[in-house]
Amino acid sequence: MNLIDLGTGPPVVLIPGIQGRWEWMKPTVQALAARCRVLTFSLADEPTAGADLEAIGFDAYVAQVRQALDQARLERAVICGMSYGGLIAAAFAARHPERVSGLVLASALPPSWQLNERARFYLRAPRLLAPLFCLASLRLYPEIASASRGRWAGAMAAARMGARAIRYPFHPTHMARRARLATEIDDSTLDGLRVPVLVVTGEDALDMVVPPRLTMEYVRRWPHARHAVLARTGHLGAVTRAAEFAGLVTSFAQQVADDEERASQHPSQRRHVG
Repeated sequence: MNLIDLGTGPPVVLIPGIQGRWEWMKPTVQALAARCRVLTFSLADEPTAGADLEAIGFDAYVAQVRQALDQARLERAVICGMSYGGLIAAAFAARHPERVSGLVLASALPPSWQLNERARFYLRAPRLLAPLFCLASLRLYPEIASASRGRWAGAMAAARMGARAIRYPFHPTHMARRARLATEIDDSTLDGLRVPVLVVTGEDALDMVVPPRLTMEYVRRWPHARHAVLARTGHLGAVTRAAEFAGLVTSFAQQVADDEERASQHPSQRRHVG
C-alpha cells in the first residue's frame, strides 16, 4: 500500500473523506506531521492507493486501516477519520479496539446516514452529473471565507483547494459507490465502544455537507466522548484551519498516550472509559 508516513511523536492514522484522495488533506497532514507521527493513504479502491486486500466493499476500507498499522509496525494508534473517513474510523474501532488508543471523528458521517434527495440525484448518473456536482460545491465558499477571515483570503484559499482537486481528481463512480456502501452499515456493531473518543465539528450555520447535529450522533451513542467545536468552520475545518485542528488532535493523542503510560506503570489504577 502507498502509505504516507511523516513526523514523529504520538501516532495518528488519518483517513480521507468520500473523495478518497489523501492529497486533498495535505494542509492537515503537514500540520499534524509538525506535531506527531501521521500515517495516511488514499482509499483502497483509488488507483493510486496501491492496496492489495482480500476484503471488498466497505470492509476493504476498514481492512486498509489495519494494513496501515501493520505496515508501519504499530500496535496501536489514534485513528482519525474526516467526514466519510469518520465512518470508516468508527467501524475500525468497533472491530479492532485493541489497535485503537483513541478515536477522532471530524465532521463525521454518522452510521444512521441515508441518501438525501441531493445525493440520490447525483447517483443517477455520477459521471454525467460530475460538472454539476463541482459547480454546486460553490456553496462551501462562505465557510472557506469565514475560516480565512475575509473575502480575498477566502478566494485564495478556495483557489488552492480547487487546484488540489484538479491536480488530484476524484472519480465520480467511486464516490457514488462509497455513498451507497455507507447506507449498508450495521450501526449496532458500534454499541459498547469504550476507547477514548474526540468528536470535532464546525459551526451549525457553516457545515453544508454533514450538519453537526448528525455527527453528534456519536456523542449521543458514546456518552464518554468529548466534543470540540472548531470555530469559524463548517465541514472543511480540518483543512481550512489545519493548525488549530492539529492542535486539538495532538493534544488528545498526547493525553491518551500519557494515560496509557500511567496505566502501564500502575495497573491497579487503570483508567476505564465510560
